[in-house]
Amino acid sequence: MDKKRTCSQRLKAVVEALPLKPGIRVLEIGCGPGAAAREIVKHIGKGYVLAIDRSEKAIAQAVKNSEEEIRSGRLSFRKAAVEDFLLEPDEQPFDIAFAVRVGALDGRHPGKGEQALPKIAGALTENGKLYIDGGNPLREIPITGYR
Repeated sequence: MDKKRTCSQRLKAVVEALPLKPGIRVLEIGCGPGAAAREIVKHIGKGYVLAIDRSEKAIAQAVKNSEEEIRSGRLSFRKAAVEDFLLEPDEQPFDIAFAVRVGALDGRHPGKGEQALPKIAGALTENGKLYIDGGNPLREIPITGYR
């Protein structure tokens, strides 16, 4: 197996903890090299994953390692900081968003978190949910007040 495409046990546990189902739209925040996004594609049938990261280098690596999934139309990557993220014109909102080790959402950069939460809420469906690491392995972050 190609080592650059593998998903760690920790990330697999995160993916398995997400409420994934066929056809779901998922926003990954802070995707790094794209391992979790590729793993999610395996679980969502004709669903779709948009994975974002503020690092151009991470996005380039993720795209390079995800050619097959990108070609399928079920995965794409975008360079974006979560606190600046907006849906593109005509882009459909997401059913769930999740983040693993993202400083703006895990308490390391609370100011950026306060900027990010309204952006995330605006990118989710009316019943959309946000999950971050730090639970067992995830916890849901309430975003109702940011809608």
